[in-house]
Amino acid sequence: DLGHTPFGHVGEEVLNELYHQGFRHNEQSLRVVDLLENNGQGLNLTWEVRDGILNHSKTKVDIWGEGWGKVNTLEGEVVKISDSVAYINHDIDDAIRAEMITEGDLPLSAIVKLGNTRSLRISTMVCDIIEHSWAVRGHDKENPTITMSPEILEATNTLRKFLFERVYNIRSAQEEAEKAREVVRSLYKYFNEHEDRLPAEYRFYSDEIERRVIDYIAGMSDQYALRLAEELSLTKGKEKRQTISKGRRGKTPSKATTLPLFEQGEA
Repeated sequence: DLGHTPFGHVGEEVLNELYHQGFRHNEQSLRVVDLLENNGQGLNLTWEVRDGILNHSKTKVDIWGEGWGKVNTLEGEVVKISDSVAYINHDIDDAIRAEMITEGDLPLSAIVKLGNTRSLRISTMVCDIIEHSWAVRGHDKENPTITMSPEILEATNTLRKFLFERVYNIRSAQEEAEKAREVVRSLYKYFNEHEDRLPAEYRFYSDEIERRVIDYIAGMSDQYALRLAEELSLTKGKEKRQTISKGRRGKTPSKATTLPLFEQGEA
């Protein structure tokens, strides 16, 4: 998730709309390790690690459904399916805490097969993946890839569809999401018009200004983007900060905790 934008997939959608070459957070993650880190020298990672980063991306496609996407290494397959197990269960918990859903709303057909608590669901999914992946050798019919049994796969995808219907699609239409979009749009416009205000490390490499602005914004946290937009008089200040900001984890600077609103499946 090195390439994740502020406000998660809401921010990603905005940058994808604004930038003429499009934007995907997994491709940005690869750009970070190949180019932006180590003062522009990259990290010299192995092909296998780079492939795993590139294929680390959530979509609306069912797990192992049409369009799931080919991963070129077994390690990458493990990362991709493990990410699905993690975000499905974490997002259910987030949505329950946000009082968007209750445990009783979860599809009964899936809960019967997977378990009625997060720990049981994770255990069921992980054990099933291990059991049905012993014979793995690669992408061919004789030797299956890292996967789940048909029964558990169906139940897991049922939970994914439920999250899109009851959580992700509703959140992306909320007023808070539009305010987040406005922050990203305003920062993109401002720095394209004021190149001299970019930090030095984003001013002196050869890419076009739009690409460098994308790199800068994609590296921001929720809190940092909000604070910067406020300092540049691009927002109404405290009103927006109080409405949409609780920060994000794992990215510098100023990462805290992500609002469930913005951690949703990719369009």
